[in-house]
Amino acid sequence: MNKITFQKVVPSVFSERKDLVSDIWANDISFEKGHLYLVEADSGKGKSTFCSYVVGYRHDYTGHVFFDDNDTKQYTVSQWVDMRRSHISHLFQELRLFPELTAMENIQIKNKLTGFKSEKQILEWFDMLGIGDKTNSLIGRMSFGQQQRVAMIRALVQPFDFILADEPISHLDDRNAAIMGKIMMDEAKSQGAGVIVTSIGKHMNLNYERTVKL
Repeated sequence: MNKITFQKVVPSVFSERKDLVSDIWANDISFEKGHLYLVEADSGKGKSTFCSYVVGYRHDYTGHVFFDDNDTKQYTVSQWVDMRRSHISHLFQELRLFPELTAMENIQIKNKLTGFKSEKQILEWFDMLGIGDKTNSLIGRMSFGQQQRVAMIRALVQPFDFILADEPISHLDDRNAAIMGKIMMDEAKSQGAGVIVTSIGKHMNLNYERTVKL
């Protein structure tokens, strides 16, 4: 997949509004593979909704979302499964980790499905992110910032054309945010992937090629 296009998309919750001012809603916009984007939004402007439309968890909108020339409203369940496994990686704002499992177990659940990364590479990322001693710690006993770093590693253990990072560093200090940004961008570059970062405040300090307002 080389391009994600929103064509006159309006969420149902905004359908009665006549005062929408957005670079995305009710407009035509494309995100291209190999490029870096920042989607900025105020609270309540639909950032989580935007992410849900990209990964196919919601379809409550008018207009069209295209992957290349394919209208995603026509996708089957199996097509969406393939997209999430091999083409779009999503770092969730709410993380969606299993608190009863260890940090490494949370990673390996996904990595065993994709077989994409070696344990050596995964452990290297743990060390780079300052949580090398947390591989066998239960997620439920780790801080939110530590969990964010585990969630980033999990997002990278799959092939992808695009990575969608939703509020990826909200609980990180600048040093760890910079390290996480570098790891993500290095992996995206190695795969030739596009990167879409969303934020309602603090965001990764990266060389964004385009900033769009939601």
